[in-house]
Amino acid sequence: MSNATREINRITTAIIRISMKLIVYALIILLLYEAVIKGYAFGHQIFYAEAMEEAPGHDMTVTIEPDTSVSEAAQMLADDGLINSEFAFIFQSMFYDYDAIYPGVYDLNTSMTSKEILQALNVKPETEETEAAQKAGARLKTTQDQAAPASAEADGQAAPAARA
Repeated sequence: MSNATREINRITTAIIRISMKLIVYALIILLLYEAVIKGYAFGHQIFYAEAMEEAPGHDMTVTIEPDTSVSEAAQMLADDGLINSEFAFIFQSMFYDYDAIYPGVYDLNTSMTSKEILQALNVKPETEETEAAQKAGARLKTTQDQAAPASAEADGQAAPAARA
């Protein structure tokens, strides 16, 4: 090989190395740009949740079975069109401490944000047993309230008798 051929090979190799480095740097910058854009969009979904539809939206009845996890509920809500992103819903539940989703039947609307849906699912629904227990408690309290004045009158009469 002549010196001219070696010199051309050396220059060509240097150009290829520089080109490869530039391509790798361009790919890294592109990936970082995409990651920042996707990360911002995900954060926006978590902290500034938007409803699927404008008010008044559509009412939907959702049944949450016992032992339903947050991720299962998120998948069900996404399938029903109530939330936009399952992952954002799961992260919201962790971030806002809505780890408990109570079983029951819920009336939800497509104009509700995912945070409002989490708040609704985190409230223990009124069941027939709970209502019956509350009514029984109210009857018991009413009976106690009626008995309390009678015992106060008895205490009032006993006190003067003790003084005499």
